[in-house]
Amino acid sequence: MSKKICNKAAELSGLDSSTLERCLDIARKSSEIGADVLKKHFGAIESIKSKGRIGDIVTSADIDAENQIIKYLSEATPEYSILAEESGPLNHASSLTWCIDPLDGTTNYAHGYPFFGTSVGLIINNQPILGAISVPYLNEFYFAAPGIGSFCNGSKITVSSTSSISDSLLVTGFAYDRHTRLDNNYAEFCWLTHRTRGVRRGGAAAIDLAFVASGKVDAYWERGLAPWDIAAGIPIVELAGGNVRDYRKEEFNLTNGRVLASTPGLDELLLTELDKVEPLDGNCFGAPNLDANSN
Repeated sequence: MSKKICNKAAELSGLDSSTLERCLDIARKSSEIGADVLKKHFGAIESIKSKGRIGDIVTSADIDAENQIIKYLSEATPEYSILAEESGPLNHASSLTWCIDPLDGTTNYAHGYPFFGTSVGLIINNQPILGAISVPYLNEFYFAAPGIGSFCNGSKITVSSTSSISDSLLVTGFAYDRHTRLDNNYAEFCWLTHRTRGVRRGGAAAIDLAFVASGKVDAYWERGLAPWDIAAGIPIVELAGGNVRDYRKEEFNLTNGRVLASTPGLDELLLTELDKVEPLDGNCFGAPNLDANSN
């Protein structure tokens, strides 16, 4: 692998070590603000609305958490721009942009399923620099920045040492428009389910990345993602020793919506396996040779 995405972005930003440390503290505080709001509303949501796509919803907790985070960031770093899931782009003052997902795992949250969190990353030109992710139900707070490292609750974390696909546990997700889009993830899910110990679907991309960074799972891939889904998680994976790339072999960019994050021992192996599979329109069973014994 070439130089890590977050390290290149940090160099491009021109931020010195003390500023990076300050920004990481701000990201951490922002994710904690989100966690506090989400815990307060969990099980007592005032409103749930559709965004117009099947399964794509927003709750009063999303809005409350986002508003409080935006208020804090606007006061802490008024010179930086903001891109938030619900509010969109705000304050175009700088190429340095806070990328906010106030409630990652909204569908889980709305159903009382306790797999959700808040994700806050700092990016430049659609390249992630640093980030923080809260997982309130587990009382876990992940954060990372170049020159500082990757941590959970103050303890340094590392990706797993798994180097065999057959020994791996993976995690993935499915885009909201999977019902109508040929470029979905169904065939890849089935293909890798037959070749690994299992593929999980958590429903919160930021937490999936945090779990790769901490070695709970060995790799994560998905497509159809928005920048706020993964901006914070990518530095956390990379600085925990993992690899991150666009698995369609294009130069990585947050706007491409595709990511493969893994322990280094699986990176090329998974890229090869994913390259074998053609997207299928809602059909898991057309992937080539779904033989559990094949490699």
